[in-house]
Amino acid sequence: MDTDTRTTRYPALPIPADALARLRVSDDAGLTRAPHTATDGGDPLRCCLRPSLPGERIALVTYAPLRRWAAATGAEPGAYDEQGPVFVHADACEGPAPSMGHPFARPGALRVLRRYDAGGRIVGGRLLELPDAADEALDDAFADAFADPAVALVHVRAVEYGCFQFEVRRPAP
Repeated sequence: MDTDTRTTRYPALPIPADALARLRVSDDAGLTRAPHTATDGGDPLRCCLRPSLPGERIALVTYAPLRRWAAATGAEPGAYDEQGPVFVHADACEGPAPSMGHPFARPGALRVLRRYDAGGRIVGGRLLELPDAADEALDDAFADAFADPAVALVHVRAVEYGCFQFEVRRPAP
């Protein structure tokens, strides 16, 4: 498990455990995905928010990150309910380390921070090239996003593949 002790103001949320259990049986495209063994490692796992290690059993599944939040909140995201590929452990894992910094935050990486309102609609976004102080830059970007009272949550996506990295929700007052 990652022993990183960085802290952040805006915690990254992994895919919820109940959603992971369903995704491992049938993903959000309705398909059953065959697990495989990670050979080189480094695949971004959305269950525990760390790169895979060589020899771990993982699966590439289709995930609709806005769908479950919308169902829980009554939001109607319409066409914004997109789905895409994410890596997860093939079996249940421990989840993220409690004191980890922002996941997948390597300097030089390009990220899109997509902002959503309480109805599940996109209300803006931001392209961010992560500097050496990646955690601080992400926290500043989240603070900027949540300065707009319309923003309920932010999805972080990798620019290279467009895939969902993690979610950050508006902090409780």
